[in-house]
Amino acid sequence: MQIIFISGLIGFGTAVIIFIIFWIFKLKYSAPGRTINIHTSLEELRSVGELVVFKVVTKEIVTTSMHWLGEKGKKYFQWLISTKKMAMIFEFDIDFRYNLRSSDFVIEEQGEKNFRLKMPQCFYEVHIRDISFYDEQNAKFLPWLLPDLLNRAFGSGFNESDKNLLLEEAKYQATQMADHLVRKMRSEVENSARQTLEALSKNFGAEKVAIDFTDSKLIQSQLGPILLGEKSKK
Repeated sequence: MQIIFISGLIGFGTAVIIFIIFWIFKLKYSAPGRTINIHTSLEELRSVGELVVFKVVTKEIVTTSMHWLGEKGKKYFQWLISTKKMAMIFEFDIDFRYNLRSSDFVIEEQGEKNFRLKMPQCFYEVHIRDISFYDEQNAKFLPWLLPDLLNRAFGSGFNESDKNLLLEEAKYQATQMADHLVRKMRSEVENSARQTLEALSKNFGAEKVAIDFTDSKLIQSQLGPILLGEKSKK
């Protein structure tokens, strides 16, 4: 069972800022009598650096139907999920970005005002926002690492080391879920990048821009810090 909230936050804020910067650049160099080299202008895309093109916000539920629990997962979570009829709920988001300063980002001129952009690898980063348990028997949510819950599950001997192992396993579970979701979102990510780069390129005077993702792979850059408790601070 999955509850997925996907917001196509297609780097809109970033694109607006970049648009303003590029528009100022265009006005600056469009004085009468001055010839603009469009290819040189497109090279300014590299100054953007990392371009965030897509963001996914999702909630995922771990149930007994999932068979990819590792050894630690079976030890720490199976008792809660199977015996106590609890579902473990992860809330996390994933950012997708391209590094336009990478040497793999290639700008090819294919005719007058006609360009082809070969895209570099797309890096994504997973941020765990919240972890909770849903008690199906009592129909209520339980916060993550609730002392009473841990004692019921693992006994009073559950120590700090065990807690850290449990947290590491939670990170692993979230990574597995994110990887599965990322594969399904590839086309949306590429469409978002295409729309953003086409708009930016045309502001530099390009009339036709082809975006090539042939050599672009989705790579997890890192697992972002676990931000448990952030909600309660707000």
